[in-house]
Amino acid sequence: MTTTDTPMPSLATPLLQRSPVGTFAHDTGAVFTREILLLLRDPFSLIFSLLQPLMFLALFGPLLDGLLGGSGIDGSSALQWFLPGILVMIAVFGTGMVGSNLLYELMTGAYERILATPISRASILVGRALKEFAPLVVQALVITLVAIPFGLTFYPGHVLVGLVILGIFGIGLGSLSYTLGLLSKDREWLFWGVQQSVIFPLLLLGGMMLPLDTGPTWMQIVSKANPLTYIVDAERMLFTGTLWHADVLQGLLAAIATCAVGLVIGVRKVRRTI
Repeated sequence: MTTTDTPMPSLATPLLQRSPVGTFAHDTGAVFTREILLLLRDPFSLIFSLLQPLMFLALFGPLLDGLLGGSGIDGSSALQWFLPGILVMIAVFGTGMVGSNLLYELMTGAYERILATPISRASILVGRALKEFAPLVVQALVITLVAIPFGLTFYPGHVLVGLVILGIFGIGLGSLSYTLGLLSKDREWLFWGVQQSVIFPLLLLGGMMLPLDTGPTWMQIVSKANPLTYIVDAERMLFTGTLWHADVLQGLLAAIATCAVGLVIGVRKVRRTI
């Protein structure tokens, strides 16, 4: 939960000495630092976020192993198929919570004080989304290392590329969540109602837990319009050790498109709230 007692990191360096890219990077770093310090002050939530994916791995892994006959893509371990879906799910839930923290700041007046600073509006969105995404990097490392003794083959470079794709997508989703938070001011029920109504269908239609190949035709058609479908396919391809593949490219393009749409909508809404 966001509090009001953490000041924004110093912006004392003259803006005229920085390029637009440098200013954006500096402002994003300031927002990220402020938000991550709040997270580190609450170690319980950080520890819980590490335990949750392990529970999914322990409970769903054996079921999926039996369903797929012990093999995933191209005869590899079922964990190579299942684990990427878990990481995508964590990224969706994490960055989708950006708007909930904003609702608290709107109630306490902290949001207005942030807007009063000479900080890039896009940096506010990107910095907060990266803060929600940061624990995923730790989670990915932990659950991947835990899964190795159970048959997972670890490809460090490919996993890194997968995390980059998830990070790009997370910025877009976090920006959309931030926009929903602004639209839900004084109506917290609206945020949670819309978020739950949108995220769960996206997860199911993205084929994260179960393969969609055996699903009804209408579900397979609808899933083609879901950006998560392409991101999940890209992550699974990367976890099997394949980098140069059409699925990876499509996942990257889907992430970039989501990021662009989220930032355009989010920045426009933030500027209108000034």
